Amino acid sequence: MNKSELVDFIASEAEISKAAAGRALDAFTSAVKDTLKKGDDLTLVGFGTFSVGERAARLGRNPQTGEEIKIKAAKVPKFKPGKGLKDTVNGVK
Repeated sequence: MNKSELVDFIASEAEISKAAAGRALDAFTSAVKDTLKKGDDLTLVGFGTFSVGERAARLGRNPQTGEEIKIKAAKVPKFKPGKGLKDTVNGVK
């Protein structure tokens, strides 16, 4: 499913216009980005938790030359699914 298909789905499920569904989806993604940028977690009970993790600096290899390269430490977004989402995916009611 891509973004336009998701907007169509939200619009039909919530019985709102596609424009309103698009704005709602954009507001949600902005909220997630802003919360993670601050270093906070965003939890949707039953769905999951968005958080920020730390990836340590490490050595890697350039696949074309085999040369060692340094990969900087980085913050990475993470998602941990909640029980409700896991149950839905596994067919548990």
